[in-house]
Amino acid sequence: MSKPMRADARRNLEQILLAARDMVAERGPDVPLDDIARRAGVGSATLYRRFPDRDALLRALALDALTRTAVAAKAAAEQERDPFEALARYLREALELRVSAVLPALLDVVDPANDPLLSPVREESARTIRRMISDAHAAGTLPEGVTFMDITTMLVRIARPLPGPLPDEAKHALARRHLELFIHGLRAMGGGVKLS
Repeated sequence: MSKPMRADARRNLEQILLAARDMVAERGPDVPLDDIARRAGVGSATLYRRFPDRDALLRALALDALTRTAVAAKAAAEQERDPFEALARYLREALELRVSAVLPALLDVVDPANDPLLSPVREESARTIRRMISDAHAAGTLPEGVTFMDITTMLVRIARPLPGPLPDEAKHALARRHLELFIHGLRAMGGGVKLS
């Protein structure tokens, strides 16, 4: 049995993963590891002690993103009575977690569908989201033709950082606004609309 992680080591790990998440979303998976360490507020030696190479860090980042999104999906499904509200809550939380901006950037490096560590977490999250979509269809609050692929692809499109000189917080504020417009549009359409 491995020893529990010390509080400072756990904090450093969280800071490294958060910095990696933001920098990979902004600059792609080739961002220098020393830049990630700097943004995390740790020394490069601390990062390399935990992650001996880029692949190890990016795989850990993918696992962290998938785990956080699975937790967010499960919490939304369990805590919201209305299935549409559960789906909307999940989308908002997933946007804040930046999972839909990070995972697409990692697809040339990691394979969440076939990696034995990542695949079960990915499937757990997908099952929960599919169930929310199915329940919202059954409740008549989500158009029947809106699929899992529609929802996840739109979240990726909205979450990807905009190019150009806008400050990061302005870009994220626009992403939040566009997600609300998407949710509002789905709600306005309701279950009575058939999509081809």
